[in-house]
Amino acid sequence: MNKFMKAAMASSVLAASVMGAHAANAATASADAKANILQQVTVTSDGSDLDFGTIVSGASAGTVAVNAAGAASCSASIVCSGSTTAAGFNVSGTSGATVDVSTDATVTLTGPTDTMSASLTPSATSIVLDGTDAFTVGGTLSVAANQADGAYVGSFDVTVSYQ
Repeated sequence: MNKFMKAAMASSVLAASVMGAHAANAATASADAKANILQQVTVTSDGSDLDFGTIVSGASAGTVAVNAAGAASCSASIVCSGSTTAAGFNVSGTSGATVDVSTDATVTLTGPTDTMSASLTPSATSIVLDGTDAFTVGGTLSVAANQADGAYVGSFDVTVSYQ
């Protein structure tokens, strides 16, 4: 064998050993693919609206607060009467899952010639769903001094989402 053939053979042996080394070091692993499906969460009104009752405004501004149970308290500058209720909502979704509850921060009530604003407070900010899921929304209505008489109404949104 001449030098050229010896060099070519050595190169072939070296190339084969390098290629074979890669194949000898190969490894394989596997993993699972997973998914967790949740029932679509829904929220519906139970038919109860946030009702601040009947209010007689006075010479000074005041507030009417309706708590999550629907009970009202009025500041001394106004007179409150009539039935009051908190707004009620029902929630459905996957049992055992937790949902976050949020509301608009305020609602504007519009009357014949004027407006009033109420801050909103939900009875819960999160709920673990168990099939009998409900919450209420109360609020505090700001009544101006000598507020114009008439029926006032406004609407607000609630949002429920999985954590």
